[in-house]
Amino acid sequence: MKQAIVVRAEIFREGHLYLGVCLDLSVSSFGETMEDAKSALREAVEAFLEECEAIGTLEEVLEEAGFVRQNGQWMARQPISAEMVAIG
Repeated sequence: MKQAIVVRAEIFREGHLYLGVCLDLSVSSFGETMEDAKSALREAVEAFLEECEAIGTLEEVLEEAGFVRQNGQWMARQPISAEMVAIG
């Protein structure tokens, strides 16, 4: 891939495993350690983006996911606020 793409990754503990999630692209993976989950998520996101590039939809997919180009790289959108909200 010729261009840099910066994604947001979140890691959660699920029982004895760690779950890595890139919500912006709806990609996830897992591992037995936090580092394994990060590595597996990186591989899954790279594979997803490479496939998008191969079929010619990369720019469209990134734009639809809210990514913007800044200084020659694609950046995931950043929330202006994030908080936990109780419902009910």
